[in-house]
Amino acid sequence: MAGKREKWALVTGASSGIGSEFARLLAARGYAVALSARRKDRLETLAAELHREHGVRTLAIALDLAEPAAAADLYEEVARNGIELEVLVNNAGFGHWGKFAESPWEREREMIELNVRALVELTKRFLPGMVERRSGRVLNVASTAAFQPGPLMAVYFATKAFVLSFSEAVNEELRGTGVNVTTLCPGPTQSEFFVKAEAQEKQLGKGKLPDARQVAALGIDALFAGKHTVVHGARNRILAALGRIAPRSTVIAGTRKVLER
Repeated sequence: MAGKREKWALVTGASSGIGSEFARLLAARGYAVALSARRKDRLETLAAELHREHGVRTLAIALDLAEPAAAADLYEEVARNGIELEVLVNNAGFGHWGKFAESPWEREREMIELNVRALVELTKRFLPGMVERRSGRVLNVASTAAFQPGPLMAVYFATKAFVLSFSEAVNEELRGTGVNVTTLCPGPTQSEFFVKAEAQEKQLGKGKLPDARQVAALGIDALFAGKHTVVHGARNRILAALGRIAPRSTVIAGTRKVLER
C-alpha cells in the first residue's frame, strides 16, 4: 500500500511519446507515478526505468480507456492501492484522418470515448478529493486543433475543442481552492500520433517536429506554475490566435488545405 506522505501522479497514455515523457519529468520531481495505457510490456519497462533512475515507487495499470468501464476501473485500482492523487495527467488520446462520411463509426466512437469521456470521467472522479485536501493539479492535453474546425479530421478537432473549453471552465470554477487545471495544446510532435491516425504520409513538417520531451516539459512547467492554457511553439501560438480572430470560413478552408497536403 502506498504511504499517504508520498506524492503520487497518474499519467494516462504513458506507454510512449509525450505521455512517457510526462512520467519521466514527474518522477524527476520526486513523484511516485501510476502509469496507464494499453500496452502492459511498455508500461512495466517504463515503471522499472523510473524506479531505477529516480528511486520513486511506480504502479503500472494496463487497460484501454476507450472501453466504457475503464475509467472507473482505473480510479478504483488507484484507490485500492491507497493512493491519494496529487497530479492527474489526462494525456491518452488519438486522431483519425479521413472524410467523416467515409470513416468507420467504431473508430470515431473510440476517439470520442477516449479523448472526451475518459478525460472528463477521470477528472470528475479524482478532482473532489483534491478540492477536499485543497491540493492538486490536473493537466489535460488538448491540441492546437482545439482552435479551429478540422475538415478531414472533424471528430478529432472537435474533441480537442471540447477538452480546451471544458478544462478552462473547470479551472475557473476552482479559483481559490488550491487546485488548478492546466491545458496543454501541442502542435504536431514527434510521436506515434500519425501512425495511429493512419496518416503517416500526412505528417506535418516531417523531420522538423519538436520532440516529445520539449512538449512535455512545457506542460509540466505550466502545470506547476498554475497556468491555465499553454500552446507549444511560437508559430503555433500565432496560428491559434489567428484561428480566433480570422473569418471562420477562411480558417476552415485553410485548415482543410493543410490537412489535404
